Amino acid sequence: MTVKLLLSQLAQTSVLVVGDIMLDETVWGDVRRISPEAPVPIVEAKRRTYAPGGAGNVAANVVSVGGTAHLGGLVGEDSSAVQLRNVLESCGVQATGLTPDASRPTTTKTRIMAHSQQVVRVDSEARSPMLLPQSQSLLEWVEANLTGVGAVVLSDYSKGVVTPDFAQAVMQSAQRVGKPVIVDPKGTEYTKYRGATLITPNLHELEVAVGKEITNDTDLYQAAHTLSQILPDTTLLVTRGAQGMSLFQVGREAVHIPTVARNVYDVTGAGDTVVSTLALALGSGADQEVAAWLANHAAGIVVGKVGTARVTFEELAEGWE
Repeated sequence: MTVKLLLSQLAQTSVLVVGDIMLDETVWGDVRRISPEAPVPIVEAKRRTYAPGGAGNVAANVVSVGGTAHLGGLVGEDSSAVQLRNVLESCGVQATGLTPDASRPTTTKTRIMAHSQQVVRVDSEARSPMLLPQSQSLLEWVEANLTGVGAVVLSDYSKGVVTPDFAQAVMQSAQRVGKPVIVDPKGTEYTKYRGATLITPNLHELEVAVGKEITNDTDLYQAAHTLSQILPDTTLLVTRGAQGMSLFQVGREAVHIPTVARNVYDVTGAGDTVVSTLALALGSGADQEVAAWLANHAAGIVVGKVGTARVTFEELAEGWE
């Protein structure tokens, strides 16, 4: 499948995204004085903005490029959950799988900004593993929505949703109906991702996974081999920043894809862009190498924007005519 043909099919593709959902809150203000209570600036708040984070940002990226996103994960029973639902609706995400848990807060990152500079970040979260009732409810939602989507994204930010049991249950359910599973991983417990179609660690995440620093191509190949012993049937796509991406498919030569970024202003959210584009491409029937090239192109666009930005279909299509 050519990239041009693939692009024409993205709008007909749906992706199921499940994992750790967050609310990104930004408080914008000015600093005019120092607190008399401690040597810290007083930020006079002027306005607040909200955006979906984590798995929510992956889903929003799917919609931005023209696909349909079905989103599931945990939220608290609090005002942040209400705000998150509102912002997801405004992004066009079908967040029918938001599962409430009164024992934990909605994961929220609040950034205090003064004169366009971040002063401090306040996180509200619980990292404890998802409880059994919520796990069963979320899995039922996954299984009910699988047949109508082209691909599944498992978005792991180590906030408690992607437990080993839940991850394996999602993999098995997806395999039964022949849907590819793309994993955005975290941590060191990669055995829980067995059965994934494709996994997308960045270079640092790969180093953490194998417990070794990667300083050259030899180290990279060794790390990929080590991970292949843990995930023998899974394709590895390593995002390498300015060095582009490296695709390690089972039984094939590695493919290195150079970056297309002209200017790098902000890498925030670039990983979510890669995962969402991969899922749409694979869900549209593309092979893994074509999907990786398209995802690399999308990443090159988003790092040229400031903040947690997204790629539009028009931006993605430009240059492939």
